[in-house]
Amino acid sequence: MTENKRLIHKLFTEFCSIINVLLETAVFGACWYLYYRSRLSDPFFRKGDWVVIFIFLVLYVGFCHIYSGLKINVPQKSEIVYSQFLSILFSNVIIYLIILLLMKRLPPAWPLLLSVVAEIIVSLLWTITVHKLYFAITPPYRSVVVWDTREGLDTLVESYGLNIRFNIVRRLGVEDCLADLDRSLEDIEVVFLWGIHSHERNQIIKYCIANGIRAYVIPRVGDVIMSGAKSMHMFHLPVLFLERCSPSPMYLFFKRLVDIVVSGLALIILSPTLLVVALLIRRDGGPAFYRQTRLTKDGKTFEVLKFRSMRTDAEKDGVARLSTGENDDRITPIGRFIRSCRIDELPQLINIFKGEMTIVGPRPERPEIAKQYEEEMPEFSLRLQVKAGLTGLAQVYGKYNTTPYDKLLMDLEYISRIGIVEDIRIMFATVKILFMPESTEGISAGQVTAMDHGDSAD
Repeated sequence: MTENKRLIHKLFTEFCSIINVLLETAVFGACWYLYYRSRLSDPFFRKGDWVVIFIFLVLYVGFCHIYSGLKINVPQKSEIVYSQFLSILFSNVIIYLIILLLMKRLPPAWPLLLSVVAEIIVSLLWTITVHKLYFAITPPYRSVVVWDTREGLDTLVESYGLNIRFNIVRRLGVEDCLADLDRSLEDIEVVFLWGIHSHERNQIIKYCIANGIRAYVIPRVGDVIMSGAKSMHMFHLPVLFLERCSPSPMYLFFKRLVDIVVSGLALIILSPTLLVVALLIRRDGGPAFYRQTRLTKDGKTFEVLKFRSMRTDAEKDGVARLSTGENDDRITPIGRFIRSCRIDELPQLINIFKGEMTIVGPRPERPEIAKQYEEEMPEFSLRLQVKAGLTGLAQVYGKYNTTPYDKLLMDLEYISRIGIVEDIRIMFATVKILFMPESTEGISAGQVTAMDHGDSAD
């Protein structure tokens, strides 16, 4: 990839992002000046007005960062609009609470609702325009996939619509690539490294950096663990320090406090919904709730609580199996609805309130299925360094049928950078996937687990 092309790409995306932020902020600014400003109990001087508008700007940029709302190189325009809609919604909800405090009474919401509508219209126009311009001035990058233990990345690129960004012109085994790097990567702008061991991979990365080629590395388990290493100096040398996950007591205290407050408030607010769903499930016959043994920190077991979405004889043969998705005939009519809206997961708020689970953490796996995974992938147990959670990176960026190896990578990524800020980011990011049907896509018919036998750990 030439320096000029990279520079044009960065300048264009940054310019478009700045335009978007300024336009959205200008819409809110107009709303503030035309209505709310003059109705404060203690009107601001000019600087105070600018502070309120700046707070909106910071909120909007922050939520756009969480939801990738300013990332214009994604294939689907709808994903950009959805991300910006969430950013607009949360920014305005928080700014409304700030206005409430400033006015010292309940302010009318209709001006802000009009502002939200205008902001969404601006978002639609901006997205359509910049998305078309971006792919007009940025043709697909000539790309090569280099693989070792895993194949099929080129299929993933196509299935996710990424062929609009990457034109895969070659697929090479790592040995064939290393035999002649100059010939293998001739006229190539992007290299995907897929399941390659560190020694061979480092040779290709060094070549890419030296020749201005962009490299996308799909990490292995060891790579993700190393990403959490702490840098220090010893023996007059830089040293990377690794240990089993050991969060600070202060972090654990605040995490538990957040779990209690959030789950407690959610149970109170959602109690009517929980009651109605329980009655609807009971009307179909059988219990409303479903208890199942799951694993949490250090391999301890607990009984997870969910709304029953399948027939009572769903596993009458005694075999633990995952769902095959919307075509699974074991799912009841009401179960199909509550699974699509994630309502079946709500009773786990009780597990969180009791301290058996946490809001953010690796999803708890069934012991029988975990045992099958660990037979082929012993490293799978490394995800049990922390308490199991309702949501996590694997739920935000993966699917129900994402392979155990890939879920392990995402769980270890979370564990490597665990902290309050990361937890809050994941909690907000979870909202984005609630209404995305592909995130609940089941496993293939005939499978009992999501294991992809092409997976390999190190």
